[in-house]
Amino acid sequence: MKNRPLASWRRPRLAAPLALAAALALSGCDLVVMNPAGDVARQQADLILWSTALMLLIIIPVMALTVLFAWKYRATNKDAEYAPDWDHSTGLELVIWAAPLMIIIALGALTWVSTHLLDPYRPLGRLAPAKPLAANDRPLEIQVVSLDWKWLFIYPEQGVATVNELVLPLNRQVRFRMTSSSVMNTFWVPAMAGMIYTMPGMETKLHAVLDKPGRYEGRSGNYSGAGFSGMTFWTYAVDDAGFTRWASQTRAAQARLTDANYLKLEQPSENVQPIRFGGVQNDLFRRITQMCVKPGVPCMSDVMADDMAEPGSHAPVNDRPPVDAPKGALRKDPNEKGSAPHLTAPRGPAEGSTERGAQSNRNMTRLEPVRRPGVTVTAQG
Repeated sequence: MKNRPLASWRRPRLAAPLALAAALALSGCDLVVMNPAGDVARQQADLILWSTALMLLIIIPVMALTVLFAWKYRATNKDAEYAPDWDHSTGLELVIWAAPLMIIIALGALTWVSTHLLDPYRPLGRLAPAKPLAANDRPLEIQVVSLDWKWLFIYPEQGVATVNELVLPLNRQVRFRMTSSSVMNTFWVPAMAGMIYTMPGMETKLHAVLDKPGRYEGRSGNYSGAGFSGMTFWTYAVDDAGFTRWASQTRAAQARLTDANYLKLEQPSENVQPIRFGGVQNDLFRRITQMCVKPGVPCMSDVMADDMAEPGSHAPVNDRPPVDAPKGALRKDPNEKGSAPHLTAPRGPAEGSTERGAQSNRNMTRLEPVRRPGVTVTAQG
């Protein structure tokens, strides 16, 4: 037997165990995105299935025809038709262009409709396929703040807050109002809805619902630093009685989410265990979004309002100059602007302007060298 490289011996022996291990690992996976617990995520899963099916209408025939043509027109098949002068088929052209065009139109229509129906800012129209939302439905509001590296959830109606613990009532629309304390993140509970970005100084929204009781993982889908891998939380879907009981137990917690406690919580920390706050300082989420929780820091809306105040209004934060201040060139009217001497403009007639064919005529710009004391310089054309 001939000598073979060591790698060539290992590949066959390792291929089977690796394939078996991969199959066993995948068999235990729970594709939560395709098996969601909320109507929004379920519609998103259906969108994935429809899009995949439409694309497979092209992919499968192309792959099958590739194998068929390779087999039919192989070099050893002497019975295959040989047509060296063939160059066009109207029917074949129609099939080649019409089928992909129809699929693209279908995908475009599907995307356009779903983009509007699944707009995260849009309130829900139903709780489930056969359960429309009542006209007087009042969604549960939850304010979400992504911190380094943890999640803060504020329940303004219940007057409580939690860290890395999200509890939702079943079959009730939830309106999430989200922001970030420092860097951009993404709020993502795969079983409930798609990921939505959180950004400092801005507010984003998400409307969603859960209709299956259970515990579902939530996380950030946007890398944000050293503690990103531990920036996870559990979402609990409970019935109304369980949600009321949980809110009552949380209100009994001694800790209060004051400005001082929030500023401590805002400091970076990793793998934070769930924390409950029995009370929340008024207007905290708005000031977090406006980046003015620290004492003495003005809110962004106040800064912008003061900056847009009329000159002379004596606003507390106003960088506009007073009325009697000298105007700069950008603030002057065209009729107020004069002219000043051009220090680098050529003085006198340009060299070669009176000599036909002179080399200086190739460049009519004359440079004035910098004059230094004790150094004789000459102008260059």
